[in-house]
Amino acid sequence: MTPVTIMTPRFRENRSMTPSKQPEIPADGDSPNVARADLSTPAVGRLSLYYRELHRLLDAGQMSTNSRDLAAMVNVSAAVVRRDLSSIGSVGRRGVGYDVASLAHHIGVVLGSGVNWKAVMIGVGYLGNALLRYRGFERLGFSLAAAFDTDPSKINRVVGNTRILAMDQLDPVLRELKPELAILAVPSEEAMDVASRVVALGIQGILNFAPTTLRVSSSVAVINVDLASELQQLAFRIQNG
Repeated sequence: MTPVTIMTPRFRENRSMTPSKQPEIPADGDSPNVARADLSTPAVGRLSLYYRELHRLLDAGQMSTNSRDLAAMVNVSAAVVRRDLSSIGSVGRRGVGYDVASLAHHIGVVLGSGVNWKAVMIGVGYLGNALLRYRGFERLGFSLAAAFDTDPSKINRVVGNTRILAMDQLDPVLRELKPELAILAVPSEEAMDVASRVVALGIQGILNFAPTTLRVSSSVAVINVDLASELQQLAFRIQNG
């Protein structure tokens, strides 16, 4: 298998989500205490960025922040930050802002980072190899339980902390491990067959790096990452200012 070698920019979901009516934008600390399940896809993406930046603040020893500073870190407005945080029941205080550790924990719970998610990697070319070595997944509660490839020279190698197995072991291993997620880094002509197999084995979500659209049950969450398409859009933005 020969997947592309560059890393991913942003993600796109294959299922549409209708944004709910936006709540009134409060000042820092005025938000309700009930998390909302009807977040829009862009809001979920921003929450993930807030979560990343909050952990950077914690690593730097900073214990508090506010919507203005958090907005600058992710290149949005402070009003957008307050709206997003109010929609999940943020834990800030008026005039003080947000406790970094509490807010990071709160966002993590909303995003599911407090749960241990098992994932499998299918396709260990350059991209798959790099992803297996990435330690950031573990911090967010994702463990790469197994990897699979068709290249005999790769079988039984350990990359990162994950052993590469032959594709003919996919069915028994997934039945035993019961992972929720699959990462596909396979050629486009193989992606649909692989996706159908893993869905039949109980996979609930797929992160698809193959440059093709997967057609699976609507009950399965799919995020497609077409790197060439993303670069094309980036080139368009540069050309058009």
